[in-house]
Amino acid sequence: MASSHAVARKPRRFGLTEDGRRELEKLVRTPSTPGGLSRRARAVLLMADGVNGAEVARRCGYTPVQVSRIRRRVCEEGIPGIFERPRSGRPLVITMRKRAQVVAITLRKPEAGLSQWSTREVARLTGVSHTTVHRIWKAHDLKPHRLETFKFITDPQAEERINDVVGLYLNPPTNAVVLSFDEKTQIQALERTQPLLPVRPGLSARQTHDYRRAGVTSLYAALEVMSGRVIGRCRPSANGTEFLDFLKSLAGRFRGKQLHVVLDNSSTHTTPAVQRWLKEHPRVTLHFTPKGASWLNLIEAWFGILTRKSIRRGSFPSVSSLVRHIGTYIEHWNQNPTPFVWTKEPADVIRKALRHAR
Repeated sequence: MASSHAVARKPRRFGLTEDGRRELEKLVRTPSTPGGLSRRARAVLLMADGVNGAEVARRCGYTPVQVSRIRRRVCEEGIPGIFERPRSGRPLVITMRKRAQVVAITLRKPEAGLSQWSTREVARLTGVSHTTVHRIWKAHDLKPHRLETFKFITDPQAEERINDVVGLYLNPPTNAVVLSFDEKTQIQALERTQPLLPVRPGLSARQTHDYRRAGVTSLYAALEVMSGRVIGRCRPSANGTEFLDFLKSLAGRFRGKQLHVVLDNSSTHTTPAVQRWLKEHPRVTLHFTPKGASWLNLIEAWFGILTRKSIRRGSFPSVSSLVRHIGTYIEHWNQNPTPFVWTKEPADVIRKALRHAR
C-alpha cells in the first residue's frame, strides 16, 4: 500500500571548486556586473551552501521554477551556465540603402501639418523601428528636435555703424561720456496667487503657475560704458516725448561734457522734435546700431541680468510696486557696478555678423 505522504524530491547537487566560488563572489562584488548576472551568481552561491530552492527564490527574488532552471544549467554547463545566452533569431541588419533613406527623409521638409520630424514619424515611412531611426540620427549627428535662430543684417550702413559703435567701446573719446541706451518696454506687473515657497534643503523654490496682471511699465535705462553704472527711469509708455525727456535728463546729468549715446533705430529716437533738440545741443551725439543688430548695444546684457535676478521671480500687486522694485535693484547695482568690457575688433564683428548677408 502506497504511503499517503508525498516523497520530497532531492535537489540536484553540484560541486563548486574554490576557483569557481571565487569567480562567483567576484561577480557579486563587482559594481559593473550586470544586475541579472550578479543575482544568478548569488543564487548559485546560496545553492552551493545547501540553501533550499524556496529560500533561494525568496532571497534573490526568483520563483522556484527559475531557481530550478538555474540549478539545472549550472549542473550541465558549470559556471558558464549563468551567463546570458544568445537570443534566437537573426541579428537585425540595416542596409546602407535603408540608412540613406532615413537620412534623406530627415533632411527634407516634414509632411504637411508637421513642424519637425520625430523618430516615430520617420520610422513609419521607412519601415524600421523608432530606436533604429534614433541610432541613425546619432551616427549622422542629426538633431531635428533642435532649433537655433539667426538673423540677416540688411542695413546698407552696417559696416559703418559697427565701426562707429565698437570704436566707441574700445577707444572712448577723452573727457567724454559714452552711454549705452535702450527701452525695456511692456514690463508686466504680475502678482502670483500664492506667496513664493522659499528654497529648502532638498527642495527648490516654488511658485504657483497662475497670476494676476496689474499693468505694465516701460524702463528707460542708460549704461555708463566706462563705469558700469546704470541710470534708469520707468514710464507708463514708450514714445518720442518720453525718450526726449529722458535724453534731456541725461544731458543735464553730464552737464559740460561731450555725450555719446549708443542706441537702436527705433522711430521714437529720430522724431523731428529729437532732431531739433540735437541741433540745439551739439555736445550730444547719437550713435545708431545697425538695423537688426540690437545685440551690439551693451545695455541689452544688463537688461538680461535685470530680468533674471530681479523681475522674473517677483510678485507685484501693482505697477507702482514693480517700479519701486526696479528702482531698488538699480540702486543695488550701482553700489558695486560691473562694466561690460568689449573685446572684439570691428573687423571681427563685421566678418561674423555679415557672413550670411553676403
